[in-house]
Amino acid sequence: METKLPDVSVNINEKSAFDYPIFIGENLLKNAQLYVSSYTKASKFLIVTNKTVANLYRESLNIQNAEWMVLEDGEQYKNFDTYKLIMDKALEMRLERKDAFIAFGGGVVGDITGFCAATYLRGIDFIQIPTTLLAQVDSSVGGKVAINTQFGKNLVGAFYQPKLVLADTSTLCTLDKRQFKTGLAEVVKYAFIEKTAMCNFNFLNFLLDNSELIKSKDLGILKEMIKICCEIKARVVNEDEQEKGLRAILNFGHTYAHAIEKVTNYTHFTHGEAVAIGMRLVFDLAKMRNMISSDYYNLAIKLLSKFALTYVLPDSTTHEALVEAMLFDKKVQDNKVRFVLPVDVGKVVITSDVML
Repeated sequence: METKLPDVSVNINEKSAFDYPIFIGENLLKNAQLYVSSYTKASKFLIVTNKTVANLYRESLNIQNAEWMVLEDGEQYKNFDTYKLIMDKALEMRLERKDAFIAFGGGVVGDITGFCAATYLRGIDFIQIPTTLLAQVDSSVGGKVAINTQFGKNLVGAFYQPKLVLADTSTLCTLDKRQFKTGLAEVVKYAFIEKTAMCNFNFLNFLLDNSELIKSKDLGILKEMIKICCEIKARVVNEDEQEKGLRAILNFGHTYAHAIEKVTNYTHFTHGEAVAIGMRLVFDLAKMRNMISSDYYNLAIKLLSKFALTYVLPDSTTHEALVEAMLFDKKVQDNKVRFVLPVDVGKVVITSDVML
């Protein structure tokens, strides 16, 4: 078997050494060795995953000359302690610069494995094999890798691109309802930014029209949906790899979301749930500032409601705590928090003039 053409390609610039393919489809894991061999010259691999994915798919991912590192599940483990465990394992294996890490799991696994790859021996190859909807549409693409600290989310990290993204949609069939919905929050985000991202898929209407098929996990529709998300993100990353301008739009809803995750100790909400709350809050803010029409506000709320992305903050979460957390956000400039706010269907602006 020969590898097929990529479904999406990330081409950061003509001279970049970090151009890479994204493959999307059913049952790709069974041919993972072929894809891996085609896009890296590594002879030895450290596969990093979590307990849930290992229990489900360890026998399905047969990579030669690989050892496994199985982590605990959860955002609270994306920290220095886990980073040290992974790095110690890589050193025990004596991975060399020509070798590679493989991130096999969701966003937490991808983020921390990528950061290990970026810093091990000053950088070795890594491959993303995302198994959650959130990772397949967002975190596995674009090269943001990081860990959390007591001060906030993703404050220690790097921009470090993978050699390959292999998104097997079959793995989505084993996601529970909560994890699937958390990925849908990132999907919906793309509908709110696509025109500013220089795309015009009419993605908002696509999601409304196909909501029942999406919720029933129709793999044909899911592949099309994931491909659109990856194409939107690739377009943005190709223009602005290191978030010096346009790429900040990918943080739509995330300024609030990261603060919410921080003040609830990364245990109350999944990342997508926090993003859903964050998107609702920025729509409320934009409406209050007369930046969007009532029709668009209502359409946005309809889309969030269609996928039941209607979470609320716990009563114990105070405004003061959220503001303090937002001031530690990595996008803060001159002690001002930057927000991405909607202005029209699929269009957003970046502003720092919001009074907290």
